[in-house]
Amino acid sequence: MTTGYITHRDCWLHDMGAAHPECAARLDAIEDRLLMTGVMDTLRRLDAPKASVYDLELAHSRLHVAAMRGLDHMMQDELQAGGDGCSQIDTDTVLCPHTWNAALRAAGAVLLATDQVMSGALDNAFCAVRPPGHHAERDKAMGFCFFNNVAIGAKYALNRYQLKRVAVVDFDVHHGNGTEDILASEPRALMVSFFQSPFYPNSGEVAKGENMVNIPVPAYTKGMDIRELIDMLWLPRLEAFKPEMIFISAGFDAHRDDDMGQLMLNESDYTWITRMVMEVARRHSNGRVVSSLEGGYVPAALARSVEAHVRVLSGLD
Repeated sequence: MTTGYITHRDCWLHDMGAAHPECAARLDAIEDRLLMTGVMDTLRRLDAPKASVYDLELAHSRLHVAAMRGLDHMMQDELQAGGDGCSQIDTDTVLCPHTWNAALRAAGAVLLATDQVMSGALDNAFCAVRPPGHHAERDKAMGFCFFNNVAIGAKYALNRYQLKRVAVVDFDVHHGNGTEDILASEPRALMVSFFQSPFYPNSGEVAKGENMVNIPVPAYTKGMDIRELIDMLWLPRLEAFKPEMIFISAGFDAHRDDDMGQLMLNESDYTWITRMVMEVARRHSNGRVVSSLEGGYVPAALARSVEAHVRVLSGLD
């Protein structure tokens, strides 16, 4: 089993301010853990390229992409003039002078992973990138997200490789409203997710399309209950859909130690979920899986959870 680990140092440079939970220390914690445990030695590390504007427009409107690029140009000019070069999108989401490049690398990582997996050079891949993406809607940046990395990858796989069916699995504590917004009208895509509700972004209770399998769960739901719901609701839909490729929005903030949410998963739950996805991929997708980091904001819990996830991807567990 050949698993790619795709990242880029530009992803460390995106900075939304002191004490912001979505910070470069998240990637440091992941890399330290994978190195310390020896898992990194089993992975093929690749540098993420920059996605093109055309790639971004697979999932986003031309106006949204142009607005983000325009803000970047304004910030670079402000920085040259002695300002801080930052622009507030919402209360939690800030562009800095390095955000544009980091966001292009984050999307580009998923595109490279798709190419590598489709060519057979990799069996699957994990993209250790930031900013995350699953809250970014077709026309809107929000919730720490600027471009929707996984939705871009899914659209790219459908268009570039003429796949007939792709699935997105989202196990972040927050509803992937952006991915739903982009893919709900796409009959070639199926999205399955669970998320805490009511909770940010206060969406997902009513699905936007029949190709959305949304599982809202209350705070303090335990991992075994999540597993039962996945077994009853996700897996039959995935089996019936027979995806030719699976993308994972891998958020680890549903961990019981992560104070961003109030769900009660642990590392063994992420191992089990990843195994279930891999089994579907083996049956229907030639094992083709591309996973991309979303949430997870307590570094130690995030690092342990990513290790559990990557161990399954790489065949170590």
